[in-house]
Amino acid sequence: LSPADIISTVEFNHTGELLATGDKGGRVVIFQREPESKNEPYNQGEYNVYSTFQSHEPEFDYLKSLEIEEKINKIKWLPQQNAAHSLLSTNDKTIKLWKITERDKRPEGYNLKDEEGKLKDLSTVTSLQVPVLKPMDLMVEVTPRRIFANGHTYHVNSISVNSDCETYMSADDLRINLWHLAITDRSFNIVDIKPANMEDLTEVITASEFHPHHCNLFVYSSSKGSLRLCDMRASALCDKHSKLYEEPEDPSNRSFFSEIISSVSDVKFSHSGRYMLTRDYLTVKVWDLNMETKPVETYQVHDYLRSKLCSLYENDCIFDKFECAWNGSDSVIMTGAYNNFFRMFDRNTKRDVTLEASRESSKPRAILKPRRVCVGGKRRKDDISVDSLDFTKKILHTAWHPTENIIAIAATNNLYIFQDKVNSEMH
Repeated sequence: LSPADIISTVEFNHTGELLATGDKGGRVVIFQREPESKNEPYNQGEYNVYSTFQSHEPEFDYLKSLEIEEKINKIKWLPQQNAAHSLLSTNDKTIKLWKITERDKRPEGYNLKDEEGKLKDLSTVTSLQVPVLKPMDLMVEVTPRRIFANGHTYHVNSISVNSDCETYMSADDLRINLWHLAITDRSFNIVDIKPANMEDLTEVITASEFHPHHCNLFVYSSSKGSLRLCDMRASALCDKHSKLYEEPEDPSNRSFFSEIISSVSDVKFSHSGRYMLTRDYLTVKVWDLNMETKPVETYQVHDYLRSKLCSLYENDCIFDKFECAWNGSDSVIMTGAYNNFFRMFDRNTKRDVTLEASRESSKPRAILKPRRVCVGGKRRKDDISVDSLDFTKKILHTAWHPTENIIAIAATNNLYIFQDKVNSEMH
């Protein structure tokens, strides 16, 4: 396994027809869903590679003697305005806007050029012809439209496109910037939590997202486990948040690791815009925008790791940043875990399931078997012991199709796409 092949982000576009992945080697791979065919109904919805391109290259910052990795931190699709598709991709420093277009015709019959494209001897050109468009094999062309550089001193962890379809924001550890999609040489700083003296630094920004319907609202999460909802109508610099969502810690659970595991690694608005989903090290929580004091739902992702925090701290796994996702109707949430497991929680029935993304389960039309982790004591036949979990196999990045039961799971360097039957356990 080459480290460059490790998938670092997955993102469906707004229709779910396209799925993009970014990796540590700076590449973006776009998959396209095949149309349903009459004679092979089983093949409906298979995703095949549509286009692959190098989005970012490794760079070197000579002033700071720092290497800037090419790794793609995030990809965000822009709502489609015409036949072309557009997406934003970012590494730690530079955000790029890419345009993806298709070409299936080419002009033939030039007057001044031959078929190879060389200029003809003008003395031989005696008549004029009208060039015609002839069909050719489909070509997918990817072109960089804009490069948004020099906006960030620290590492970019999130980008989010506004519902106004004209602006987007990018967040790093200490600041959030607002950009116009057409303007590359300036951005507006809308959040700055950098203290005057860096020794006083107590928290960093971990994730940020625009509200799906209100273009003035956005949320950002912090390493201290809090969420801040900000309103850009209230003031240009949103350092004074409108609402602070924070759950007081249970003193009986207090330990050396409390602060590390309460850091929020991801925040996502529900499609309805009424709820926010957050992931910290051991739980996913659903927050109602109208209730700041505590989450309305808390789900344990892998509570059996609570006794293992010491060794997870020693092997650095405790700093892993897991993402979370909503299904299209906001009724089920999904997040990853170790051992290539991922978890789903049904908000209505309160049932949950652990599934595994593995070679065995990825045979076409194989049904995913629920997995169980047991802690000591009696083991059932298919249970896996908490001591034999593989912590190098972690599912950090997941995505859910905007309307259908199709999910994309990044397991190290493999992308798994499960569909339809996935939720037979849940519903």
